[in-house]
Amino acid sequence: MAGAKSRASHRELSMDVSKILADLRQEREQLEEAILSLERLASGRGKRRGRPPLWMSEAKKRGRPPGSKNKPKELKVSSAAGD
Repeated sequence: MAGAKSRASHRELSMDVSKILADLRQEREQLEEAILSLERLASGRGKRRGRPPLWMSEAKKRGRPPGSKNKPKELKVSSAAGD
């Protein structure tokens, strides 16, 4: 009996190790894909295609705050004529 229990526990242990190894390999593949994506973003090389994601375009916005835009042309002409 002791031999049967030992074989069963050995089989469970090897199955657990196999499952752990499979999970770790899958995680490694996901990490490698993530690293490649980040490296591509960081390098910035190559032709840019399409519209950038919203979070990128918001981060790059510069200029005047909303509501402080230039005066319309009509107001400029009238104010210049009034001087």
